[in-house]
Amino acid sequence: MLSVVGVCLLGLVLCAPNFMQRPLPSMPWRQIHLGLDLRGGSYLLMQVDLKSLAKDRLQSLSDGVRQALLAGGLGYRDIRVDAQKQQITFTPRDPSERDRDVKTLDAMPRVVPNEFSVASQPDGSVALTLSPDAMKLRAQDAVTQSIEIVRRRIDATGAIDPEITRQGEDRIVVELPGVSDPERVKALLGTTARMTFRLVDESAGAGQIAPAGATMLPDMDAGGQMLAVRDHIEVDGADLTNAGATTDQQTGGWAVSFSLDSVGTRAFANVTQANVGRRFAIVLDDKVIEAPVIHTAITGGNGLITGNFDAAKATDLALLLKAGALPVPLTVMEERSIGPSLGADSIRAGAISLGVGFFFVIAFMALFYGRFGWYANVALLANLVLMAAILSLFEATLTLPGMAGMLLTLGMAVDANILIIERIREEIGRGRSALAAMQAGFERATSTIVDSNATALLAHVMLFVFGTGPVRGFALTITIGIVTTLFTTLMLSRLLMVRWYALRRPTTLPV
Repeated sequence: MLSVVGVCLLGLVLCAPNFMQRPLPSMPWRQIHLGLDLRGGSYLLMQVDLKSLAKDRLQSLSDGVRQALLAGGLGYRDIRVDAQKQQITFTPRDPSERDRDVKTLDAMPRVVPNEFSVASQPDGSVALTLSPDAMKLRAQDAVTQSIEIVRRRIDATGAIDPEITRQGEDRIVVELPGVSDPERVKALLGTTARMTFRLVDESAGAGQIAPAGATMLPDMDAGGQMLAVRDHIEVDGADLTNAGATTDQQTGGWAVSFSLDSVGTRAFANVTQANVGRRFAIVLDDKVIEAPVIHTAITGGNGLITGNFDAAKATDLALLLKAGALPVPLTVMEERSIGPSLGADSIRAGAISLGVGFFFVIAFMALFYGRFGWYANVALLANLVLMAAILSLFEATLTLPGMAGMLLTLGMAVDANILIIERIREEIGRGRSALAAMQAGFERATSTIVDSNATALLAHVMLFVFGTGPVRGFALTITIGIVTTLFTTLMLSRLLMVRWYALRRPTTLPV
């Protein structure tokens, strides 16, 4: 008895914060969070650009091909990258070196097993071709990594209860309840934030034609003028360990400080030591943020990015760099905004439907089953409190389908109570005494109730595991409701009936 009452009181305590403005010091303060359809917010459907994954990998491999051939004392001509065929081809300097070229490139390290194959072509060239199966595996990893980076970026903005799920092979769904500035979040998620450090090619002429091995990129620090930047990456932004918004001590303007790991520190020190007097470009997503002149070697692994930053831009850039670069770009395919008024209407409609349904259930039980019906109503109210308590304990997100699940749970709980009372009626009709009828009614109804609820529980657990979005919210609410229904029906209802019988010792039962 005490344990049943204690569970009900604990549920009431856990449920109470949802109806209070300020927490009590001694009370565990956990609340149910409202979903996008109830609270309002933003919905983003983003697509991963998997084509750029192969393009970037081919570009990286082309640099590796050059270095491997030069390291082996082998020459090459007309190296070409074909993104459509996912292939790199070149002509050997000497046809007799073709077999050595193939062996040298075949020994290059691979990111995934069997990532590429190297073979001689009928026209005398050598081709390195990416494997479709390996690229498919890399694409899956890229989407998974993108979801994690998106989650880190959104968490850094302070958004509460974001829902980030995968849809299909190359799409990501982001739901942001209560977000007041969706444009900023969209800009953060749509920015790849890949930062690299490269040398400026000083040989570019006034005609702004990129020399071999260089690319013309817009210099944002110079009003968007084109600047020739070497394709070879001296230091990769992946070596960053920390970034933060700060102020430049010399100008007083906003800047972004960064620090590198041991690999990045060593590479940064080597390139700055060997290129004193040359310009060193900081490139973010194919745009030059700034290109200062290297005055001395930088060996500490720390640096400062200055530019036309305000506080918001510096904070966002530091956030992007700290969260990490996306492995591939993301494109916003669909965007929807739900206003708080629409969310309030949904809450009102859901609350009204829940209240009306609850009222009719209580009225039905009281009219048709008398005192035992009222005991079932008490158990029903406790069931609702326990459901809210468990959702609060795990700080679950309640959606409109979740509210529908709560209403459906009340109907299932009533079914269980009706089954018990009807069983007791049958036993009385067979001539059993009041106590024997109660005992037999509970015993015979229990197995039926447990079996039916167990099958429903299994079905909704599978729905939660394999479902997405609102379907999972509905399944979660029903799953919790089934557990609380079994407790309140088989424990609380029975406790109330037995305590009443022990106090009154009636000869007939009010059923």
